[in-house]
Amino acid sequence: MFYSIRHITRFHYSAPVNESVMEVRMRPRSDSDQRCLHFNLTVNPKAHVNWYRDHLGNTIHHFDVPGTHTRLGLVAEATVELDVVPPLPEHLDASAWHEIDAVAASGELFEFLQPSQFATPTPLLEKFAEEIGAKREGDPLGLLRTLNERIFDAMSYVPKSTNVDSPIDAVLAARKGVCQDFSHVMIAIVRGLGIPARYISGYMYHSAEAHDRSSEGATHAWMEALLPGLGWVGFDPTNNLLSTDRHIRTAIGRDYADVPPAKGVFKGDADSTLSVAVRVKATDAPADELESLVAAEAFSVTEIPVGDSADDHHHQHQQQQQQQQQQ
Repeated sequence: MFYSIRHITRFHYSAPVNESVMEVRMRPRSDSDQRCLHFNLTVNPKAHVNWYRDHLGNTIHHFDVPGTHTRLGLVAEATVELDVVPPLPEHLDASAWHEIDAVAASGELFEFLQPSQFATPTPLLEKFAEEIGAKREGDPLGLLRTLNERIFDAMSYVPKSTNVDSPIDAVLAARKGVCQDFSHVMIAIVRGLGIPARYISGYMYHSAEAHDRSSEGATHAWMEALLPGLGWVGFDPTNNLLSTDRHIRTAIGRDYADVPPAKGVFKGDADSTLSVAVRVKATDAPADELESLVAAEAFSVTEIPVGDSADDHHHQHQQQQQQQQQQ
């Protein structure tokens, strides 16, 4: 499957600010079953954009807007090819637990087994895990399928019901949240079972017949667990799905704190508002795939029109950190 993605982010400031420094994680990954054939990032006001890849293979673009400005706009456009996901078995052998324990004992995936900023155990999480039957029994894959379904059933998907930095207890107390909250809950529970788990930031293609619960027109998040013989397997508790050829990976981390789509600070005495629009469309294969691959590392820096719609966003006097939540 081929998809075209257009991701627009707009920051508006109530008064002129002196400088904005921003990093962006919007370029889809190229790995085993997914290839980013083209990526283009446009910034307004104009800025010189640099990029690098971190130790997990995520692409981070970063830039500095030094002059006075009252708004900041980003447009990220990509073309991505995804392979059809092969069907998984319903279950693994119960001996798979021993292989998982051997991986944990090696220390190689330490960062995906320990608590992280937004995926950390609490008494409320332990109570919820007990409620949904999160304990080592049967086989790991069968258990994860069950947990994915039970988290979906136990929590309501409600856009804008949480903030970008809402702790796991706030989500569990309300039993509602957005995709990043569902992912944090499942990651924390799965790590508590000794299974390596990581957070995936990206996009999802919403087909008319799929009846997904997550919002169209927003970024998406889910989690992956490492399973013997299968590698990293994606689970989407927001929609009660295993990851499919509709899930487009952008970045991998321990939790949301590692991989926000846009994160930055500005200098100035101003409030800011944020608006985001995402469009993911199925498309035909590019006319010249080789040319697209060559262009995959390219980006342009040109001016774009910036609209005036906005959502509420937290702020801080003088130097404000701004991040984009995943819905």
